[in-house]
Amino acid sequence: MAQYDVVIIGGGPGGYNAAIRAGQLGLKAACVEKRASLGGTCLNVGCIPSKALLHASELYELAEKDFAGFGIEVEPKLNLPAMMAQKDVSVGQLTRGVEFLFKKNKVDWIKGEGRIAGPGRVEVAGPDGASVSLEAANIVIATGSEPAGLPGVTVDQNRIVDSTGALALPEVPKTLIVIGAGIIGLELGSVWRRLGSSVTVVEFLDRITPGVDAETARTFQRALARQGIAFRLGAKVTGAKVKGKSVELSVEPVAGGEAETLQADYVLLAIGRGPYTAGLGLETVGVEPDARGFIPTKGFRTSAEGVWAIGDVTLGPMLAHKAEDEAVACIETIAGRAGHVNYDVIPSVIYTFPEVAWVGRTEEELKAAGVAYKVGKFPFTANARAKVNHEAEGFVKVLADSTTDRILGAHMIGPDVSEMVAEFCVAMEFAAASEDVARTCHPHPTRSEALRQASMGVEGWTMQA
Repeated sequence: MAQYDVVIIGGGPGGYNAAIRAGQLGLKAACVEKRASLGGTCLNVGCIPSKALLHASELYELAEKDFAGFGIEVEPKLNLPAMMAQKDVSVGQLTRGVEFLFKKNKVDWIKGEGRIAGPGRVEVAGPDGASVSLEAANIVIATGSEPAGLPGVTVDQNRIVDSTGALALPEVPKTLIVIGAGIIGLELGSVWRRLGSSVTVVEFLDRITPGVDAETARTFQRALARQGIAFRLGAKVTGAKVKGKSVELSVEPVAGGEAETLQADYVLLAIGRGPYTAGLGLETVGVEPDARGFIPTKGFRTSAEGVWAIGDVTLGPMLAHKAEDEAVACIETIAGRAGHVNYDVIPSVIYTFPEVAWVGRTEEELKAAGVAYKVGKFPFTANARAKVNHEAEGFVKVLADSTTDRILGAHMIGPDVSEMVAEFCVAMEFAAASEDVARTCHPHPTRSEALRQASMGVEGWTMQA
């Protein structure tokens, strides 16, 4: 039986970062991963390939519709197989990069499906049918999540697909129905709309992107509607039937009313994700998931001695960077160091166009908590760089404590805000006031000036271009 200081089950962002950090700290570490490549859902069939298609499809639409406005005349032609191939090349390079880091930091990659077989023991069923036993002082569960299902809608990865299938469609659908107006559905719906699909989003709630600042979400929905995405809000999907080369979707109003049938070439089920904890052998060490399958933890520790859990299998936002932070903090705790994650400063991003990004609390959350706050807001229509780039849609909004001026949240929709939100993450990590950002010099002309101008707006001294 091979012996380790730590065995990590799962090779996604949480798992591979935990394994690499363990190696860096001199711990003997192994990572168990059943995929043929490291990186988990995010790198193989999630956030990375979806961003590759979002970027490529955005360039295609820019060439098709927007280049003329810059005085550039072209007639782009879509080569879908080539677009898919370049995505796969990038993913392959990145997964091999993770494998290289394992070797560099002396981490063993144990290929196969792992399960806990008792205190300090992990059994791995290899791809060749052979079984390997591992012994470890610490076991870290980092198995991530999987797409959530919906009664009456069976994913066949042919006509009815989940996020994995939507990244590899063999053709551009003439019509696509997306079930779920969350981040995944809107990102992938945007990809196929840009490439020529007629996209309809069906959402159970009466709004899109639950959890996003309400004003930002309304602005976002209007932007997507102008681009051509249709929304059916407050609608419940009760069933889906594949008929030849199309899908019939049964939909009825949540508030009550007559049901109807919608038809599309493809249906994408994107109503969220659930923790992947089935078959892990948690019962062998007395760890009991909650009703939704999440593993309860305190300081990354489960109820079993020497068993830890990080990432999507635990409560909190299902984000790769949250899992990465937890991975480092968990391993540092195991190594006797001070591991810590500030859950109040974890950003979120929607990589559509315009992009949406936020960190901290929303206005709705502050009102519900009875917190007195001030608002500073600045539109990209008044930002010189965004204006000359023909990217003037959206705004930046800063929320600050009315008494202390400490930044409580930042919400933005516009060009490249995924890259800009980190400025507020750093500011909030150091308990900065909005005035600190307002009085920090930003280069001109840049879109990042909108962050400063919005911060100026908290005290009412915004200077528009």
